[in-house]
Amino acid sequence: MTYLAKPKLLAADAPRNALGYTRRDYEGAISTLCAGCGHDSISASVVQACFDLDVEPHKVAKLSGIGCSSKTPDYFLGNSHGFNSVHGRMPSVLTGAALANRNLVYLGVSGDGDSASIGIGQFAHAMRRGVNMTYIVENNGVYGLTKGQFSATADKGSKSKKGVINSDNPIDLVALALQLGATYVGRSFSGDKEQLVPLIKGALRHNGPAFIDVISPCVTFNNHSGSTKSYDYVREHNEAVNRVEVILPRDPIETSYPAGSLRRIVQHDGSILHLRKLAVDYDPSDRIGAMNHLQERHALGEIVTGLLYVDSSGQDMHAHLNTVEKPLNQLGDAYLCPGSKALHALNGLLR
Repeated sequence: MTYLAKPKLLAADAPRNALGYTRRDYEGAISTLCAGCGHDSISASVVQACFDLDVEPHKVAKLSGIGCSSKTPDYFLGNSHGFNSVHGRMPSVLTGAALANRNLVYLGVSGDGDSASIGIGQFAHAMRRGVNMTYIVENNGVYGLTKGQFSATADKGSKSKKGVINSDNPIDLVALALQLGATYVGRSFSGDKEQLVPLIKGALRHNGPAFIDVISPCVTFNNHSGSTKSYDYVREHNEAVNRVEVILPRDPIETSYPAGSLRRIVQHDGSILHLRKLAVDYDPSDRIGAMNHLQERHALGEIVTGLLYVDSSGQDMHAHLNTVEKPLNQLGDAYLCPGSKALHALNGLLR
């Protein structure tokens, strides 16, 4: 639990990066998520990526919204700047921070409910404006904090733990990111660190809006219909004066498979993911080709993973706005308030 301090013990021969930091220096508080949650695997991948890249923790700003996913920044980079915003509003808060101080590395963490529902407008504008950030969506297709309602990314025809069938078409955030102008777009699976860590490392080093959609299984939906040990059955036959939620621990789902192949992943609730890893000869510089490939594989019921698109020559928001090199939060009054003469000259240009 987060009120318990992590042990300070560290092996004398623990590997250190070029800055002299160990992997432990990139960790955060102890996770309070369900044991086996895919989100914890994503946190571990962020830790590994920052350790490998020799990132200075105090030069990172991590921001999130609301949801299980938005709790995870507390579990990595404990010595970095952090801000937990309101539901769906992380992109705009991050945009303001990035405008004020361009010298920090910005990492936005969100969920499918946070970004594809209430925050979809915020997501869209962050992508089209070219905010220099790494935007990670921890995607499980449900609202985990509010008992498993479908999120906007849930596949049509999927069944909830209550047996309800989803009749709505899903929103594909990867397709939206490609259409809206993101210059680094990838998708991965939380249990595939071999693929996810390099994707995060590339995003952190990319100049411009980098978006990664990570499919992340939710272990809360392991209980099945007909079981007398399921949560629903116990609640229906329980006359207790209070209710205690118990989530049985599960092993994290992990996988490793070669480029160009298809992997069938059985989740904790018995549902099946069909993950298709991009082939070695795939061209990630073709935005239209990436969009077409997504649609082709989706029609076959497959989820494409890997680096779908990258434009290394793309510019970020500061280049678009032609802002000064010095961070805005370090400018003095002489620059921020140049006086009435400068204001009149500016107004004259607009007449």
